[in-house]
Amino acid sequence: MSGHSKWHSIKHKKAIVDARRGKAFTKVIKELQIAARMGGSDQASNPRLRTAIQAAKDVNMPKDTIERAVKKGAGELEGSELAEMTYEGYGPSGIAIMVEVTTDNRNRTAGDVRHTFTKYGGNLGSTGCVGYLFERKGIIDAEFGDEEKVLEVALEAGADDVQSDQGYHEIVTSPDEVQAVREALEAAGIKVTSSGVRRLPTTTTTLEAEEAKAVAKLLGKLEENDDVDEVYHNMEVSAEVAAELGI
Repeated sequence: MSGHSKWHSIKHKKAIVDARRGKAFTKVIKELQIAARMGGSDQASNPRLRTAIQAAKDVNMPKDTIERAVKKGAGELEGSELAEMTYEGYGPSGIAIMVEVTTDNRNRTAGDVRHTFTKYGGNLGSTGCVGYLFERKGIIDAEFGDEEKVLEVALEAGADDVQSDQGYHEIVTSPDEVQAVREALEAAGIKVTSSGVRRLPTTTTTLEAEEAKAVAKLLGKLEENDDVDEVYHNMEVSAEVAAELGI
């Protein structure tokens, strides 16, 4: 349920991410396969695969599971061919929503996503209807490092921005700089817990509790779909409402 507003503490966000680790395993396996299919199984010449393998290590995925996913994606093992797709639409109160999926059955997934939007007060739109409201950015989560040190190391390595709260740090980079900035942080002794590329809203819409509840229900139902990898939105709420809704 990825957004990027001033909502609440990074520590709270990290707790939510940890609670979703089961689905993260499935998501990472699919990303490994897609990355290997698109760029081959050689990490040296495939930056996307390097990032995917690092994400797999972040969730403690066994080495043989990683290798099997890469081989399957590269066509070295039999398996269903996966396709990446993005759906765009609006939730209750006009909130912009983007849904990234990886599927082996486009018709099934499209029908499921459309049904969920309709049932929970949203509207599935055409390609591009809300995409311009988001931008792809690299996100690195770190913890326990001194705030000034994290800021200095990250910016020197090419990061765009650093936000810190209660010992947790979120570093924003361009999509191509994720791995380089991560390696610089780790070389400086800063503990990195996760890294990857996500979509961040360029503008947000602030909602009160009751409006936000309706949006959160739609977002949650979309996330329950096994084909869905990420759900992005531009809703902004207060820290109290965010904690109450778990977003």
